[in-house]
Amino acid sequence: MNRHLLLLFTFYIVHSTSIPAQQPLRIQSDTYTPDPAPVVSGKRLYVFTGCDMDTATYFRMPQWQVFSTRDMKHWRREGRPMTTAVFQWARQGDNAWASQAIERNGRWYWYVAAEDTTNHLHGIGVATAQQPSGPWKDAIGRPLIPGAMGFIDPTVFIDDDGQAYLFWGNNGLWYAKLNEDMTSIDTTFGTGGIRDMRQMLDDEAQFGPRRMKHDWQLNKKVLKTNFEEAPWVYKIGDTYYLEYAAGGVPEHWAYSTAKSIHGPWTYQGRITDESPGSFTIHGGTVDFRGKSYLFYHDGLLSGGNGFRRSTAIREFQRKANGGIPFININQ
Repeated sequence: MNRHLLLLFTFYIVHSTSIPAQQPLRIQSDTYTPDPAPVVSGKRLYVFTGCDMDTATYFRMPQWQVFSTRDMKHWRREGRPMTTAVFQWARQGDNAWASQAIERNGRWYWYVAAEDTTNHLHGIGVATAQQPSGPWKDAIGRPLIPGAMGFIDPTVFIDDDGQAYLFWGNNGLWYAKLNEDMTSIDTTFGTGGIRDMRQMLDDEAQFGPRRMKHDWQLNKKVLKTNFEEAPWVYKIGDTYYLEYAAGGVPEHWAYSTAKSIHGPWTYQGRITDESPGSFTIHGGTVDFRGKSYLFYHDGLLSGGNGFRRSTAIREFQRKANGGIPFININQ
């Protein structure tokens, strides 16, 4: 999902030595930058974000944005190269929710959550381009994953053997094998090419203690999985990492690990507490130029408006075994 007071900023990042040590790094922009998805390509780190509207009182998001840096100090705006107009099957001018992009064989693939006007629910679309600044075009002219309840927040991952996977989900978690073209799924994998992980999510050993959450269909609180939404998948050595928003609303950031992309997973605990000024959190960790960074969004720059969110960045040091320490984002 996605979220902040309109301030005008210059396009460079404030280095940690020039602000109080306990403040996060920022991508400075004249727009809100929710749902950051960092990816390293060569010597440059790109961050794909959403774009909360300045007057938003809900998740009003008409387009996506891209920023990049070589040094985590100075940022270049790659523009707002993609709007809902790229996807003719999507609701126009709104509901351009969380996304993630990846590069393969010299081409970029951007997986986004947009409202499928056939089902009137979010599905997953895929656009392609030669470079992050675009131009981008719809790769297949229809949703890669048609709209269904909970089908938001895509994350994409390419394993060491070249097999690519797409994960997504809100109050549920699903995944598919991507074919080598990155624009179609292996229909022999799971039911219709999709595997449902919801039974795993209910296992507290895999995803942490279940929580009392509001069930909108039953219109009451019920005991549900700790996993909420916003999966973020990657691998270090022989260990797979799955980071995610957890705990219901307000959300905190947590993670689980596994020795197989198919699980079983082992719950490792919180990475952060709830995001300041925002009832949601979304992002992921990335290693760049020998350092580790957590990207997430908060609502501090909007004065605590959870529908106008901005990217925040915290540098951290991984544990000796590759684990993630608790990161205090409320200082």
